[in-house]
Parts: sequence; C-alpha cells; structure tokens
Amino acid sequence: MSALWEKLIRPAAFAIDAEHAHELGMKALEMGLASAFYCKERSFGLDPVEAFGLKFDNPLGVAAGFDKNGRVVEQLASLGFGFVEVGTVTLRQQPGNDKPRLFRLPSDKALINRLGFNNDGAQAVAERLRRVDRKCVVGVNIGRNKDVPNEEAVENYLGCFEIVHTVADYIAVNVSSPNTPELRALQQTDLLNELLSSLQTKNREMGGKPLLVKVAPDLEEAEIEAIVDTCLGNNVAGVIATNTTVSREGLTTAHPDSYGPGGLSGRPLTARSTEVIKSIDRYSRGKLAIVGVGGIFDGRDAKEKLGAGAVLVQAYTGFVYGGPDFARRILTELSEL
Repeated sequence: MSALWEKLIRPAAFAIDAEHAHELGMKALEMGLASAFYCKERSFGLDPVEAFGLKFDNPLGVAAGFDKNGRVVEQLASLGFGFVEVGTVTLRQQPGNDKPRLFRLPSDKALINRLGFNNDGAQAVAERLRRVDRKCVVGVNIGRNKDVPNEEAVENYLGCFEIVHTVADYIAVNVSSPNTPELRALQQTDLLNELLSSLQTKNREMGGKPLLVKVAPDLEEAEIEAIVDTCLGNNVAGVIATNTTVSREGLTTAHPDSYGPGGLSGRPLTARSTEVIKSIDRYSRGKLAIVGVGGIFDGRDAKEKLGAGAVLVQAYTGFVYGGPDFARRILTELSEL
C-alpha cells in the first residue's frame, strides 16, 4: 500500500493546489475510500500511555490543523492514531485568510500555511463531535477569533471553551499560531496568566478537563521558562511543543519568501521542536506532560521526542507526505526501536 501511495496517489495529489488536495483527502476519508489502509491494531506492540488522567492506546496523535472541524475523527482513529486533536476551533465561525494559503515545499519535506483558523465555529464542531463513535482520545484545540483584540481575548476563549468542554477529552489552548494577528503576544506572562486563570476557574466549575497550552518554537529560553512557570502556577496539565515557525532558516527551496507569511512545519522544525521539549521538561522538572510535535516523519523522529521528555507525539506534515499508512508505519518502527 505504501508503494501505491508513493508512486501513484501522492504524485497526483501534489500536482494540484495543496488546500484543494487536502479537501479531497478529507472527502475520501469521509467516504471510506481509504479503507484499504484501515487497521484493527491499536497498540502495535507498544504499551498504552497514561497522560494527564487519560489512557491512550498508543502515543501517536494527529495534530490540530488537519481535521479542523471534527469531520474524520473515527476514520483517523481507524488508520491507527491513538488520539486526534480537532481544531483550531473559535467561538464564531470564520473563513480564515485569503487563498492561496497552504503551500508545499517538497525538497524540504515542509509546508507553509497561513490558513488563519478557518473553521465552522464551536457550536457546529461540538454538535459534530457528539455524534462521533469514539475509538480514541479526542482533544479540542481552541483559539480566539481574528476580529477580537487581545484585550477581549479571555471572554472569547471562555465562550469557546464552555461550548466544547463537554465533547473534549482534553482542551488545548492555542496562543502560538503566527497566522492570527497578535495572537502570540498571549504567550507573555501577564496575558497568559490571566487567560489560564480564567479558563481554569471555568474548568473547575464545569467538572474539570485536562487543559494544555500549545507554544511556539520561536521562543527564547527565558520566555520558555516563564511560560512553564505560568503553566505550573495555573495547574495546567501539559504543554504541546510546538506550533509552526516563522523562521525560514536553512531551507533548500528556492526563494521561500515568495510564498509570503505563514507558519512553516515539517522536517525543518524537527530539531527545534525537540530542543523546546527538552527545555520545558527541564524547567518543569518533569511536572508537565509534554506532547511533542514538529517534523515527525519516521519512528526514530518519534523516539527522539519521547526521549527528550515528551509522553505523547503528534504529526501533521509527516502524515501529509507519508499518506494513510503513516500511523501504522511510524508505530511499527517505534515498537521495533
């Protein structure tokens, strides 16, 4: 099946616009056209993982951004993933940034996106997730609407949080996308503390779900340490490291700036995200569960992030390049390692 993907399906998909190809892939999953790649195996010889009070059949998940609206959670689980993070979801529906806004850099095994939290809105996503026959852990990644200033961000996040709370096994707070103006400023200590404190107050009122924070790779060590302290002070369950980078350093693709602004993901992010994982683990003294994401293409990449301090890992770009057999291959390699 891997040969079919590499020789026929991927070349055809990569011949068309990246976002259009993604939508075709989503529809194929919805229609069951990837059933030849489905697998009943859930552990792949790996021990189940317990993290922030939840049990995962295996440590590999789908990162937020792939299934923004919770359309193919069951199908992704059937491909072997141990968990799926839906979103990023905002309180109100929004179309995202102007197209084109998703680009492939094949020579770097990378993507550049400036999608801008395009999603159906919290209410629609929550209603869809209520109908899901869950075969894996389901997280929901939340962000603020583009037209909401940071001064009003807490109320916007709280509105989204309340709606998705009952359908999420865990909730991830996205304060690190580079594609919503000024969003990354919410990683600053005072703003992040206000946001997390408010969310945790509401969380306790609603029964308590694991709350995670997704951080950027473009942080100085002092900023990482401050974020860790803020997370610990607010009893956050874990940190997702990392989101996409605004850096274009080291790319082999000619004229990468011609694609315009956006977050870079994939192989160029592998080493940096692992370094951030190590820093978070060191500053938190192992007290924060870390979900490692960024440039995972094979079992060895996953093993390095787990060895750096992550308890779980996620993939997006590697899945786009690797195809529907990706989870099975990664988990089999990880088990052998």
